[in-house]
Amino acid sequence: MTAKIKLNAASGGGSFSLQAPSSSSNNRVFTLPDSADATLLTSTSATGKILQVIQAVKTDTQSTTSATFADISGLSVSITPASSSNKILVRCNVYGSAQQNSFAGYKVFRDSTALGLGTAATGNQTNVSFSTFITNNSSSAYGLRNGSFEFLDSPSSSSSLTYKIQFASIFNSHTVYINRGYTTDNSAMNMFASSSITVMEVAA
Repeated sequence: MTAKIKLNAASGGGSFSLQAPSSSSNNRVFTLPDSADATLLTSTSATGKILQVIQAVKTDTQSTTSATFADISGLSVSITPASSSNKILVRCNVYGSAQQNSFAGYKVFRDSTALGLGTAATGNQTNVSFSTFITNNSSSAYGLRNGSFEFLDSPSSSSSLTYKIQFASIFNSHTVYINRGYTTDNSAMNMFASSSITVMEVAA
């Protein structure tokens, strides 16, 4: 038997009901704040709210000389949306370096689907989610370059989704590094950084 409490307005208004779950295996606890008054949000008023946040941070280093895109280890997260109508906000922040006159390309994926790729590349050109490059100057061997990406994804799914970042060396097989400079001698100008990918579920 389902218990129900109904509260009627003092005069001429609507009513508010509290109804317990129909099964004892679905017991729920409703806790009111003990320090201040509060207003309950309905499902419609939650539009645009952040429902969950998941982040992965990479603090070690990695390199590639290949023009074939490959996963950046540690920069992968999984999230299960509460509703298939909700969106996923994806934020990426990657630090990298390479030898002079190098170009690094990055692609962001939801499972096997690439996100936010450019569409204008033809021939030998490459569509990427974002990119960085190292110019020909004396300090490029030590400097780190920052690449960032933000994309509001509409996966139309309530199943587990995996978001990840891949990278490649786009030009002349030059070595591209993640989280470190091209030169790593004992100079004070050598710095090591961290990179991250963050996904946030946004209520529709």
